[in-house]
Formats: sequence, C-alpha cells, structure tokens
Amino acid sequence: MGLLVDGQPLPPEDLKVVNAYIRQHGVQQFINTWRRLKNVQNDELKFGDEIECGIFAVDSEKRTAKLSIRGAEIRTQLSEREKDHRHEAEGCTWHPEFGAWMVESTPSRPYTGYAADLLRIERNMVIRRRRLLSALRDNEIAPTVTCYPLMGVGDFIDDPKPFEVPASQSDCVPDYVINPHPRFAALTRDIRTRRGSKVDIQVPLFHDSNTPEFQGGATSAHPTIQMDAMAFGMGMCCLQVTFQARDVDESRYMYDQMAVLAPIMMAMTAATPFFKGRVADIDARWTVISQSVDDRTPAERGVITSPEELQAAEDPLLAGKGVKRIPKSRYDSISTYIYHCKGEPDCQRTFAEYNDIPCPVAEEFFETLRAEGIDENLAHHICHLFIRDPIVAYAGKIELNDEESTDHFESIQSTNWQSCRWKPPPQLQAGDAHIGWRAEFRSMEVQLTDFENAAFTVFFMLLTRCMLAFDIGFYIPLSKVDENMRRAHLRDAVNTQKFFFRKHIAPPADSTDAPVIPMSLSSDRLADLAAAMASPSSSSSAAAAPASSSPPQATFSSGFSSAQTTPTKRKAGDCGCAGRTQASQEDAFEEMTMAEIFLGKEDYYPGLLPLIYAYLEFINCDATTMERVSLYLEFIEKRATGELMTPATWMRRFVDQHPEYQHDSVITPQIAHDLLTTCHGIGTGEIPCPEILGDVVIDRVRKEDAYGSFLHGHLNSQERAALIATLVKRANQPRSANVARGKARLTTTDKSL
Repeated sequence: MGLLVDGQPLPPEDLKVVNAYIRQHGVQQFINTWRRLKNVQNDELKFGDEIECGIFAVDSEKRTAKLSIRGAEIRTQLSEREKDHRHEAEGCTWHPEFGAWMVESTPSRPYTGYAADLLRIERNMVIRRRRLLSALRDNEIAPTVTCYPLMGVGDFIDDPKPFEVPASQSDCVPDYVINPHPRFAALTRDIRTRRGSKVDIQVPLFHDSNTPEFQGGATSAHPTIQMDAMAFGMGMCCLQVTFQARDVDESRYMYDQMAVLAPIMMAMTAATPFFKGRVADIDARWTVISQSVDDRTPAERGVITSPEELQAAEDPLLAGKGVKRIPKSRYDSISTYIYHCKGEPDCQRTFAEYNDIPCPVAEEFFETLRAEGIDENLAHHICHLFIRDPIVAYAGKIELNDEESTDHFESIQSTNWQSCRWKPPPQLQAGDAHIGWRAEFRSMEVQLTDFENAAFTVFFMLLTRCMLAFDIGFYIPLSKVDENMRRAHLRDAVNTQKFFFRKHIAPPADSTDAPVIPMSLSSDRLADLAAAMASPSSSSSAAAAPASSSPPQATFSSGFSSAQTTPTKRKAGDCGCAGRTQASQEDAFEEMTMAEIFLGKEDYYPGLLPLIYAYLEFINCDATTMERVSLYLEFIEKRATGELMTPATWMRRFVDQHPEYQHDSVITPQIAHDLLTTCHGIGTGEIPCPEILGDVVIDRVRKEDAYGSFLHGHLNSQERAALIATLVKRANQPRSANVARGKARLTTTDKSL
C-alpha cells in the first residue's frame, strides 16, 4: 500500500524541484529515528500477514468475469462494519491497494509469540474471506488469485466509463481502474514522466502447438506478451508477512536471511501463468511488477552509454543527474546485505564476500550516516535506497519537522519495493502502541485457499524462529540469489529447477567455556536435533514429531522467553561470522532441488522442515497447536516434493484441458470466467482441489458466518412459526440411522434441509 497522505500530489515539474530536499530530509529523518530508538531492546515478537485480492463481476449467462471497480466502496463498507465488532477477539483491517478493484486485508491485532497464536492465522484469514464475501453483490466473486488474466483485453471492466489515460497513457488500460486516492494515479504519472516513456513490460510467451507467433519457422527473438501500464504489475496480489524483532540487530539479521529465501518461497507459491489474455512461459509475477514501476531514465537503464549522450541527458534536479547507472528497478531483489557480524560491528567479512553485485549508493549521504555511528553496512543500505528520487509528494507537506515526521524517509523507503524490506519504527501519535524494528517478507504469491496462505505464513514464521534460535546463516553471494530469482519464475520451477543454497548453515561451535543457551545453540546441539529428526525411528512427517499435551504456553520470542536472552559468549576476536562466509570455498553452497532444500541432503544439510520439527520439539509445542501445524508442514513437504501442484501448474492444466482452449496460448473470456469462478469455489470450499490440497478438505466459507451467530434466548411468534415449519419439513425427509435431523444443514449449502 505504501505511504498514504491526504493532500494534492505535486505535478511532475514541481516534484523535480523538491527532489533533493526530500532526499536530504528523508535521510535526516532516518538519523533522528536511529538516535531515538537504536537502543530499544527486548521487544516481544509480533507479526502479521497481508492478503490482497481482486473483486470480479460475473455474468453466468455470457460466461464473463470482469473487473468490479468497487474496491473503495467495499472497503469503506467493511471498515464501518468492523467498528461494530471491535470487541471481538478476532477482527480485520481493510486497506486500499493500487487497483480500484482490489482490497487488502490484515488482522486487526498482531499475532504474538505464543505457539497457540499459530492457530489464529488461518482462523483470521477465514474471517476476512467471510466478511469480504458479505460485502459483495450477488454477481461478484473475490478469489485469491494473483492476476486477472484478461487485464487490458477487450471489454474487461464492469460498468465501463470513457477511456481516458492522462496518467498512464496506456493503449489498453484506462486510468479509472486505478484506486481513486490521488497517490496512485500520481505514482503512475510520475513514474512514466521520470522514465521519459510509458513502462515497457515484456514476458516470454508460452509456445503451444497452435500459438500463432511461433508458426512459420524460427524467429530471431522469442515472442513476448507486451504490456504498457503500471496496473499490469501493481494490480497483482500477494501474501506478505512482517515480523517485529527484539532489537535493531535481530531485524537486520532476519532481513538478510529472508533475502536468500525470497526466490525459494516465490517458486513454492508460484501462481501467475497468465497475462493480458495469453499463456506466459513463466509462473510468477515478480518481473512484471518490476517492469511496471521502472522509473529509471534511459541513461540509468544503460540504454544510452556514450559520453555525449550522457552529458546531453543530464538533469541536475534528478538524483545522480539522471545518468548514474542503476542496475535494477525500484521493485526487485535486494542489492546488499545489511547485517554486521556478531560482536564486531566493523567486521566486513560478510559484507565483502557476499555483496558481489553492483550496488550504487548516494555518496553524498554516506559520511553523514557514518558520523552518527551507523555502521558501514547499514549506511550502505540507506544510501542505496536514496539513489532513487521520490515519485510522489504533496503540496503543503514538503517542509516538515524532521524530529516529528518520517514522511520523507517513507516516501523513498516505501517505493523501494524489494523482495524483503527492513522497516524502522514508524513515527507514532499519542496513544499509539509501540512498534519496533521489523523485517517484511514480500516474495510469496497469494494462494487460492486460506489453508495454503496460513500454511506458508506459519512455515515462514517458524523458520524465522529457527534462524534465531539455532543461530542459522543462509548467506550465499547475492549474484546467486539473483540467479535463483530468475529460475524461480520459470515454469514449474519447484520440479524442474535447482537453486543455489547453503550447504552448512550451523554457526561455528561456541568456545568450551561458553554457556549453552537456547538463544544460540551450539553446532553440536543443532546437529543432535537434526539427527534426531532424521533418524530411522523418526522422519520429517508430522506424525513423527512429538507433542506435549500441556497447555499451549510455548513461546516464540526469539525462540525463547525473555529470561533466556544473554548473548552467547565467544572467544576474544571471534565475531561469529567465520562459519557463515568462506564464499570462495567450493563447498560453501551448491545447487539443490526444492525437495533437498526442504527435506535435507545427505549428512551435511539438515533441511528446513527437519529444523522446524526439531524446534517445535525443543519448545515443547502443545498438542492442539501441533496437530494443525503438522497439517501445514505436511502440505509444504508435498508441495516441495512435487506431490502437490503449485497454483500456477494447476491453472495451466485447467486451461490446457478446457474444451474451448485451442492450444494457441490464448485465454478467452469464457476460459477466464470458468477459471476465476472455479478458483473462487476452491477458496470457499465449494469445489475440492486434491491436485493442490491433497486430502485436505476446506471447510465451507459462507458470507452468512461473517460476523458470527447470536445465541438468541427468545423468539417472537413469527420466528417460532418459521422454526416449527422447518422441523415439520425435516420430519418427512429420509435420514441415516442414528443421525440427528438437520445435521446435514450444518455441513452443506442446501438450505432446504
């Protein structure tokens, strides 16, 4: 969503004039935050998810599904209704998104560091789906799909308006599909203006037997699907998870590990095989969004390189004069790790050996940050963010009090859309609850069901606890992370690709006189736990994981309770990074299959799932929580081994087997209708999908259950008469022996029962 401000966005020519001012004061606002909160310690674990989805208007007779641009209306209605239910234990918060047909939802209060809160995640997601359904019209659906497959194709908007494109200048997508908040149209306009042209999005077209672009012999270039508007990218939906860390160092460490895992989790959740009415040769959304917000000038993109052209292209009002080479879009994988080595902030081993890709920085801010005591790694990160210009600013909100506002920092920070985001504490108003240093994981694609979305959220949350409790480092060179990101886009990457991954993830053994505490387990202890889960008497399956029958009081605060937070003692001069670096050694990392990454390989790499099982055993996870978590982890295992399909693979098969598909890589309106309505039915539990879910059954999600059922103690005469009539009707219906009449009504949608 980003930073939303009430006000009128500046036009592009005025925005350029204040670019330097906003960048300078944005850095100062970060420095002020750093001074104020750098020493915050022992914040409790809190985390939350964000789920985005689109609203579609369905015409069952014509078999069409079009964008319903009622997102703002629906969001307002839901937010107002939520006020009447603030007393409930679980609630929702509704947020605007880029598309006028989109809605974003989050839990109204964060999840906490107790094992039992893992059960809240799916429960809250189901509540959000129910409540969204309750706000839809009878002809509307809201499947949690990543991409509307007919964006920009023909008559694709319900209740269309005149075609106008002052912001995007698109040939096929009108501007009224953009969220009506002024920020979003301004972003679209200002990205195009700074770039000097419309965005140019291209993804490879899938080669099917009758695809016309491949007919007539070989071509010099692979045919592509071409798109020209920000809506093609920012109109897609995802699943994001944000974690509050104990302190600033922990947040930075999580950020680095998340960056390595981003392409792995994107491949595992791949759900985007269709764009602009065509079948693509990729399965994931990331590159499309990256291209859709690419505001780099031709010189910054490397399109022009001669000294004469570069000199002519210089604009003193732009960052780097608009000609400094910038290798990546604003929306991309990270370009620098940010954590410093344990116990020695000035150690550069991790920074030097793993940051092996170009990472331009705004040099003019570097020494200012260093003078504030900010270590080189973090200063490098901030200066990298600030090579970008702001792409929206508001009239009357330029000269701010840098001690009281972080708007200029957030203007840059929130428009650097990277695979993970390091988030300093926001500026709070009186009465607001404390928010600490956080790390946000951004690469996962939204799944069709709340079960899947909860499974990936729970899995990743537990993985962050393993990182911290076992002192795990996943570091590999960023060039390999970028290569993994490329591979993660490819068709059925889970089963067809190998990914670079670290072979030895345990930390170096602590000194013999160091106290062995849960916050930082020794490598021997980690090996013992991993071996226990891999022994013949045990397995990575959920059935083998012991669970306590004690009350659900296990805590996840950095893995353990606040009483167990003494830093691990190390030998003098040992900063703790030696075991994680050694990038030059051939055996530091290797290419692994997805199954190997998740289940382990030989005797040197334990696997992500065995680590999680070991962790759950170590914290003595209660039986009730473990039962559900086991289902999630079994599902993740089956996805990683290829036993279950990704949504993208299932969607491809759905289209391939559709009677109207001509094997020409074209998604017709009728195919799109059937796909979206089926996805909606899978999400609400009306349609089973064993290809994706296996034997997991999705409980029926009904709008009637959106706000609960009141336990009435008294009925009026009309209500009593209606109830008696229902009972009389049921008395004449056949039923199985020993089954109460009316029981079937609770498990079906047949209201006549």
